[in-house]
Amino acid sequence: MNRGRAAILAILAVAVLVGGSIYWLQVYAFYREIASDSFEITRPDGSKAVVPVTDWQGIDSSSSPIRFRACFRADPALLAQAAPYARPTPLLTPRWFDCFDAGTLDRALESGEAVALLGEAGVVEGVDRVLAVFPDGRAYAWHQRDLCGPLTMGAERPLDCPPGSGDPSPLAPAAPPPPGADPTPPARAVSP
Repeated sequence: MNRGRAAILAILAVAVLVGGSIYWLQVYAFYREIASDSFEITRPDGSKAVVPVTDWQGIDSSSSPIRFRACFRADPALLAQAAPYARPTPLLTPRWFDCFDAGTLDRALESGEAVALLGEAGVVEGVDRVLAVFPDGRAYAWHQRDLCGPLTMGAERPLDCPPGSGDPSPLAPAAPPPPGADPTPPARAVSP
């Protein structure tokens, strides 16, 4: 074997090891299983309620605020107290967490088989906890970016965001200016 082949094999071996390590880190290393016997929901008036759950399976990660996923069962009448959620987008999950199928949930939400509800607005700034609930009590939860929230600007922001959205909570009304303050927002400085 000449030096060229040895160098190529060494580079390929390192590439396979690095690629495998990155895959393992993304799919397994940062996730941890979480346990719960209840789930918090947000009512349309902004108040919170805690709903008891069974058959809980959940995962989360400290490396990203949108890696939370959960599958559970609860009384659909209790979950129905939650505020509706306008733009649900179930996010993909590692294959080994097989109770959560984002494609199936997306189709169920689109067809009306499941309803999207608000678990908690702003669980992390700009991120909401969303639920997909089926009539038989099956429920699935995930975190997703609030596209009408305070961190989304420009082309990403949907044109149909309600007035006053962008507040830290989609249920919070716009705060009035302090007494004696100018109600017009300050002009932005534009650098040449």
